[in-house]
Amino acid sequence: MPTHAASDSRSRRVRRVWRVGTPLMALLSGTLFVVSAESSEGTDLRPGRYADLAAIVSGESNDVAALKAQAASLNQEVQRLTAGVGDKQVNRINAEVADLKAPGGRVPVVGAGLTVTLADAPDSVQATSEIDVNYLVVHQQDIQAVVNAMWLGGAKAVTIAGQRVISTTGIKCSGNNVRLHGIPYPQPYVISAVGDQGALYSAIMDSHYLQVYRDQSAKPDIAVGWDLRFDDLVKAPAYDAPIDMSYATVAR
Repeated sequence: MPTHAASDSRSRRVRRVWRVGTPLMALLSGTLFVVSAESSEGTDLRPGRYADLAAIVSGESNDVAALKAQAASLNQEVQRLTAGVGDKQVNRINAEVADLKAPGGRVPVVGAGLTVTLADAPDSVQATSEIDVNYLVVHQQDIQAVVNAMWLGGAKAVTIAGQRVISTTGIKCSGNNVRLHGIPYPQPYVISAVGDQGALYSAIMDSHYLQVYRDQSAKPDIAVGWDLRFDDLVKAPAYDAPIDMSYATVAR
């Protein structure tokens, strides 16, 4: 049985960890229930297509939605408990957290921008074309090339299928759809950016990779989908899922 002194020592240790650890936990993950952004690792977008796409997407989306709701509830509890601590160190860390929200994608961004939509070749082309099928579908590298060009063009915020893209976002194939932040999305892939329209357009047009894609899009026997439009208003919601962070350390 623990002694009274041991119990007091443990209580002080718990309080000390709570004062310092709670704000950091809110910044880095927001909850212990982490839905990790998956790394692409250069893999192909569509190996092993699933037949029952609708059921897979619906089931996995429901699972993720339930976890996000649980995470939001726990995050609110963390914020409530943190607000009641009243510690100077906690207040200082909370101020640092507030400064990092914008660069971390935790606040919404609205403004002019442009949207690029990528799509697989039509079924009629895929059924008759003698070209390698890999040329007839959108790959994760194509999506990443658009996103990279947007960042290069000074995008203030980027979304894919309406979901905010942050520095830890991974794009990975899952059957014949892509997975972002644990949720699968089927094609067509709608990629939007908020920023200076001229700079964004120039960066996309200057991308050698995307030039090759557009050339293939114009060929009748490939005809992968490409569309670019200018938008007066692009809405990039705040990223509200937990952030799974990793970093390198110096070997000693």
